[in-house]
Order: sequence, then structure tokens, then C-alpha cells
Amino acid sequence: MEGFWQHPLIETAGYFSVVVVCMIVFLSIFELVTKYKNWEEIKNGNLSVAMATGGKIFGIANIFQSSISQHDTLFTMMGWGIFGFILLLVAYFVFEFLTPGFKVDEEIKSDNRAVGLISMLISIGLSFVIGASIN
Repeated sequence: MEGFWQHPLIETAGYFSVVVVCMIVFLSIFELVTKYKNWEEIKNGNLSVAMATGGKIFGIANIFQSSISQHDTLFTMMGWGIFGFILLLVAYFVFEFLTPGFKVDEEIKSDNRAVGLISMLISIGLSFVIGASIN
């Protein structure tokens, strides 16, 4: 039975399933900390929210990609992925803190695409830094 769990198809399905569940949980956490409803704003055509949310999705996936490639067990991969998400969440709060001249969430909700783009690029860029440090 041990060989069954080590088959590449089973491992891939396991990693995929865990990452999808983590992605849903992490996006729900981002939904709680933002001052707008991500999916409602996206449904209404708010490109800034779509860019910021897309950056978060890419960032989370990139962190897990690094975690999967660097660790040999599902639980270790999950631990590093969760830690990487926490760092990405901290980056979100730091971005808000470092822009005292305006409120990031309010600008994104009002479809300020410049702020949405920067938010997306911060998530993507920092996910590469976080991913590179996972080893």
C-alpha cells in the first residue's frame, strides 16, 4: 500500500487537493480583511479588485509551487505554504501602512487601477521572494 501513496499521480492529486483547499481558505481570509467583497466587486466589473485578487491567487500558487518542489512530504509542504501565506498577508498590511496618503482598500474598491496593479505586483513579487527562501 505504501507504493500506492508514492505514485506520481496520487502525489499530484494530493498536492493539488491540499493547495485548492488552502487557496479557498486563504482567499476567504483575504476576503475578511479587505473592506470590500472581492467576488461581488469582480462580478460588477471592478478590474482593480480583479487584479489585486489575481495577484493574491498567483502569489499563493507560486508559494505553494516552491513549497512542493522543495519538500518531500505533504505536511511539510503545507506548513511552508501556510507560513508563506502568512508572510503575504503581512505584506498586505505593510502596504496599507506604508501608504498613509490614501487607503489601499478604498482605492481598489473605487477601481483605482494604478493601486490595483501595484497591489497585484506586490503580491506576485513578494511570492517569488518567499518562494525562493523556502528550502
